[in-house]
Amino acid sequence: MPIEIPSDLTPELVPFAWLLGTWEGEGFLGYGDVEQRPFRQRVSFEQNGLPFLQYRAETTLLDEEGQPLRPATAEQGFWQLDRPLEDGDVGPGMLPPDVVPVLRNAEDVERLRNADGGFDVLVTLTHPGGMAELYVGQIKGPRIDLATDAVVRARGAKEYSAATRMYGLVHGDLFWAWDMAALGDPLATHASAQLRKVG
Repeated sequence: MPIEIPSDLTPELVPFAWLLGTWEGEGFLGYGDVEQRPFRQRVSFEQNGLPFLQYRAETTLLDEEGQPLRPATAEQGFWQLDRPLEDGDVGPGMLPPDVVPVLRNAEDVERLRNADGGFDVLVTLTHPGGMAELYVGQIKGPRIDLATDAVVRARGAKEYSAATRMYGLVHGDLFWAWDMAALGDPLATHASAQLRKVG
């Protein structure tokens, strides 16, 4: 399945082009003593001309017949290449970026390749319940590997200390897996899914 790269895509988002769009599918979640449960998920990766992807995922629990039971949770955030920000980049606060992107073309982006032949990435995610995650990792072709660099929790949030995630494109489907360390338990399998592009 060929990967379509939009003509208006910001150059430094080209490594993420295979993620763009909306994905839907099913998976299983659980953790430790919590029984595995089926879920359905809708995930979107969108771009708006700035050098990051906007991400949103909504998850619904399913009953034994595969029918929607109730909403489970949602998360949202931003995905980008991990590089030092310059004067021409957005922020801090609402300070706008320069009209011309800091990385103007494919050659500028190629200079960011790491020693493994991929690109370092940075993902910031927020969750209901007063919790946010900062992931660092690598995108190499149609695969992304992430590990938390920081987890921020509100005073009343549930205990959650670390996580890893993997995303990969296999025969046109988006597969992902999430391991976490939470509730006093070590890093272990938490959830995974297979999603198909829609629309």
